[in-house]
Order: sequence, then C-alpha cells, then structure tokens
Amino acid sequence: MSLHKKLMQRAQNGNPIRVGVIGSGKFGSMYLSQIPFTPGIHLVGLADLDPQKAKDALRRVGWKPEQFDATTLEQAYTSGKTAIINDAQKLLAFEGIDIIVEATGSPYAGVLHALSAIDHGKHIVMVNVEADALAGPLLAKKAQAAGVIYSFAYGDQPALIMELVDWARTAGFEVVCAGKGTKYLPQYHDSTPETVWDHYGFTQAQVAEGDFNAQMFNSFLDGTKSALEMSVVANACHFHPQVEGLQFPPCGVDDLARILRPQDEGGILSRRNTVEVASSLERDQRPVFRDLRWGVYVVLEAPTDYVRKCFSEYGLITDPSGRYTAMYKPYHLIGLEVGISVASIALRGEATGCTDVFNADVVATAKRDLAPGEMLDGEGGSTVYGKLTPASMSISHASLPIGLASKMKLKHNIQKGHPVSWNDVEYDANNPVIKIRRTMEAGQY
Repeated sequence: MSLHKKLMQRAQNGNPIRVGVIGSGKFGSMYLSQIPFTPGIHLVGLADLDPQKAKDALRRVGWKPEQFDATTLEQAYTSGKTAIINDAQKLLAFEGIDIIVEATGSPYAGVLHALSAIDHGKHIVMVNVEADALAGPLLAKKAQAAGVIYSFAYGDQPALIMELVDWARTAGFEVVCAGKGTKYLPQYHDSTPETVWDHYGFTQAQVAEGDFNAQMFNSFLDGTKSALEMSVVANACHFHPQVEGLQFPPCGVDDLARILRPQDEGGILSRRNTVEVASSLERDQRPVFRDLRWGVYVVLEAPTDYVRKCFSEYGLITDPSGRYTAMYKPYHLIGLEVGISVASIALRGEATGCTDVFNADVVATAKRDLAPGEMLDGEGGSTVYGKLTPASMSISHASLPIGLASKMKLKHNIQKGHPVSWNDVEYDANNPVIKIRRTMEAGQY
C-alpha cells in the first residue's frame, strides 16, 4: 500500500500523525505550506523563539489565522488546530506528538532538541544538517537504543542521495561516488554575509520580500553547506572523504561518469567510495553544459562485462571504458518534500536516511588571516568556512568542528586557508554540546 493511501486511512480513522515543528525559517515554512494539503497529518504545535515570526510564516505560506489560534498544545490536540509557542521543550515533552521536525538550523539547539526528543520517546526528522554533522553518529545511536527513529529530511539532498545509493546497492552495484551539484567558484570561500547577495544576483527588493537569512545563504555559497551535507552522506553510507576534501569539479550530467571516477582510470577521484560536489560553473565562470546545480547523483560501476554491455544496449551515458555510468535526479524540492519522511517514519517505521558511522567531519577553516582576540562567527560568517575532511584526520589534528566555531575567542594567529583547532580557541569544557561532541571524538558512544 502506498504512503498516500495509508495517510488517507489515518485521516478517515480520525488518527492523524501528530507532528511538532521547531523553527519557522525557510525550510520549516516550505514544509508548513504542504501540511494543509496532506491527509492524515495534524501539526499540533509550532515552536519558534519569535512566535510572531512563526505566525507571519504561516500566513505567508497560505494558512488562515483560525487554523493556528489554539492557545495551548492541549487545546490544539483536541481541536485539530495548531498552537504557536516559544518554548521548544514544551513541544518536545508533550505526549500528544509523535514526530518532531527539527528545522532551526542551529547546531547547538539541534543537538539539544534531538536529545530531548529521544528522552521523551519521539521520532525525529533532522532537517538540521548542521547538528547531524556535529554529533549525528552519537545522536543516531542514542535514538536506536531508545527505540525511536532518527531520520534525515526527505527533500534535502542528503536523503535524496542516500535513496539513490540504496537503490544502486540493492540492485547490486558498487557506488564509486555520490553527491550533488552546486554553484561554486574557488573565490566563494571568501564570501561574507555582506557580499553574498551579489554572488546570487538577488536584488535588495527580492531579499526584503522573502524569508532570506544572509548568513545561512552564505553557508551555501562559501562551501560550508556542501561540506556539511557530504559529511552526513559519508557517515550514512559508509563512504570516506578524499583527504583533500571536496574539489568541486565543473561537471554536467553527461560527464559525471567520466570525471567522477578514480584518477588511475582517467577521473579526478583520489579514492573510490567517496563523495564529491559538481560545480555548475566552469572556473572561468562560464555555465557548465547541462549542469546539476539543483540535483543529486550516484556514479556506479558495472560489475561484469555483461552488465557493461547492458549499459550500452540501454543507452546509458558512460565513461570511455563503458564501465562507469551515473544516475541522477535533476531537482529537489527541499522542505516541500519533508512529508515523505514524516509518513515513512510513522507508517513504515523507516528513516529516509540516517547517520551510522563517523567517517567524515567538517572543520572550521580561516577565510582570511585571523588574529588573537577575534571572535569566530560560525557557519556562513566572515571568519571561517567548513571544509570536509576524514574524521580520523580531524580528530588527530584536534580540529574545531564548524558547528561549534561561533562566539569563540581566538588565542592564536590563524593563516588564511588553515584549520582552526581546539587549542586555538577559548571554550567552556562544561558546555553540554561541547561535552557531547568531545565524547563522540573520543569514541565513547
């Protein structure tokens, strides 16, 4: 039976999946826009530090005020309406909610919300890739031990990549490389929230009309978000990052199998079973032909000459050897698709992707020369960007994860392009999220 039919049954039986959402930014708003059109779903509560912002978001995406005028979670539960609250912990503790969608984008808040959801026996859709990159391996194991499901958010690229990887492996293929597309040039690593809109080509009027966050959008541009997403894919699929990190090669869909294959066979990969991000721009800023800017892909290898012949017979685009080919999805709808995760968890008992190992990490790397006394401003800011690296290397070098590189004071000079280490910053070792992260680094989970 399809998920939609099962949702229809839940609606007909008066037993909807009861959901709580934390965060009403861009991603959260996109999911909120779809809930009224999805049978069998009841948004019991929406938590945001700014309730007025949450109400404005609901109105903007098409909700009527009478749909979210419940004053308490209890009233929302019984009336079928939605309550807007400013205390996420109340949402997490409320017994009438089955699934929490964590969409704050804050790694610190995301880790604490996930731990609280686990403690209260609630399933989690972790939109917050920043939190998963910071502590996902530990969170996933805690969820499993508690008997709840910890899941990537369908519609976001990591879940869609993992779906392709699972398809390929289930069909008997080795996945040589997996990843996504993005708009990238090397100079984007220097981008700041003050310069980001020029790179995107957005006007001030466009920015003023939408729910745009300059620092968040800058994290997509400066390479940080790509590194975060590829780290969680690697940790979910048992891939290993290349030692040099992401290369962001210019590559269209017709060249995926030729470019994203091992170096000793004519490609760019320094290892197999890895992740990479394809740029939609050539290094001279010309657009790549048939780019994959909005999509995801897998490159797979024919295990036998017979399968290689099948690739040819069925018109697949391959590398010159005919052994490597690629499958891809050209677009993703981000928050508009999160309902797939909610339904999969509640109706099938399955995550749409989940962290499993700690193979990859994202380390804070200086955007410019930094001096002692400066304060780091985190993902998408003006001081550091996140670089994908093997977790073993990150741990051995005591590298500072990008998810914690905010509001920390530097003790030493850091040259542009160099990683920041735990030894370079002042930090509170008793901070609960720092303790969780250090525990994970020590392998004690």
